Amino acid sequence: MKRIACFCIPAHGHTNPMLPVAAELVRRGNAVRFYSFREFEEKIKATKAVFVACDDFLPELTDREAAGLKQVSSTEMTIQDIRITLAMDDFLSREFADFQPDVVYTDSVCFWGKLNALKHRVPMVVSVSTFAFNQLSSRYMKNSPKEMADMIFGLPRISKALQELEAYGYHVKSALSLVQNDNDTDSVVYTSRRFQPCAGSFSGHYAFVGPSVFSNALPVKAKERPLIYISMGTVINDRPDFYAKCVEALKDRNVDVVISCGGHMEKKLPASLPDNIRAYSYVNQLEILSKADVFVTHCGMNSVSESLYMATPMVLYPQTGEQCAVARRAAEMGAGVFLRDDSPEGIGKAVEEILSSAVFAEKAAQCSLDFRSCPGPAGAAEFIENAPHESAAEGILDAVNKRSGRMRGFYWLIAAAAMLLTGLLIGWKYVWVTGIAAGVLSYPVGRTLQEKIYQNLASESERGQ
Repeated sequence: MKRIACFCIPAHGHTNPMLPVAAELVRRGNAVRFYSFREFEEKIKATKAVFVACDDFLPELTDREAAGLKQVSSTEMTIQDIRITLAMDDFLSREFADFQPDVVYTDSVCFWGKLNALKHRVPMVVSVSTFAFNQLSSRYMKNSPKEMADMIFGLPRISKALQELEAYGYHVKSALSLVQNDNDTDSVVYTSRRFQPCAGSFSGHYAFVGPSVFSNALPVKAKERPLIYISMGTVINDRPDFYAKCVEALKDRNVDVVISCGGHMEKKLPASLPDNIRAYSYVNQLEILSKADVFVTHCGMNSVSESLYMATPMVLYPQTGEQCAVARRAAEMGAGVFLRDDSPEGIGKAVEEILSSAVFAEKAAQCSLDFRSCPGPAGAAEFIENAPHESAAEGILDAVNKRSGRMRGFYWLIAAAAMLLTGLLIGWKYVWVTGIAAGVLSYPVGRTLQEKIYQNLASESERGQ
């Protein structure tokens, strides 16, 4: 039996995949304490883990801070995570001394879980609620100008907050080191190796266990007419404009529609709905998806995973950089189409594209079989129980970096030769033009070479297995 301390931030998308794993850990005879928030108390107690409330350590938020969190501001989330870590320091020091956990199982952006595992030298397993991101897979993300500006202009505030951690015995190089996935940290990822972008670049410290859900139910799609399910998740779901356009797009079609729009439903939907459209604050999403033929989704990792688990193709409407990465991968697998035009006409066209072609349903069904072949919560529990894990000293990513480094050196030798020839043949005053061109091209050329090297190494690795 192991003593396992679980930590998560107050967010459904991060908590939900940890719950089936916690239940499995308890079932296997482990002592599990789950440090979370009263909003999730009932769900956590249902796993039979010991619930420990952390609400008293949440800081009071200004209107600006609350708005930043609602808009998923990376800066604001980082600042608040640091504040909570500092507020919980004395409490968690006592908890670690009392409970003496053998393993810490913590969400990847839950700073107080990760930092206390390091501070108290307890083996840690990180719960990755979206894809695992490194320098290769992160290229699937597409941050908006607003997100980029938030990260850049938020650096001074983050740097100041990080300095406060040092006095409490938390040694942090940068905010990136707190949230990035590295090849030395044991990590559970709730998808398959097939669905994870650049899966071959991750070490044996990663367990790709597939969707973490409580249901083993199979999809049942037979019914009189197609069912369209619409949800924008639990965070950025205040979209009355989008819901109204969905209603307009689907009200006269021979389909049934279910909309899940979270709390304050009356503020998000038209005053009256057509007979073929039903709306709810919350639904049993897996149950709806088991019957749905199309899912119009914001592309949160949990939502996409549950959709593919239930063999439901999607209309992909991502709102953040991470959601863009998940949407891109789903589209690559042939299980969805991007919503490029969110007018009523565009929504109707995207839904009809999926309904009119059996290929999308077939590809989603293939993903479902892939997900169901994964070890799931039982595999995650076993991985956590046996932490820490060992892995090969050098993985594919290390080899990619070495080879791409040599190629970059060769590139700049060619660039230097081109600059010399420009000076000799055209004139030295034009050398700067060649230099600027070489600098501008270095990034796309380097990126293309790195991806090519990775693909070759990954193919070699697969042939060798």
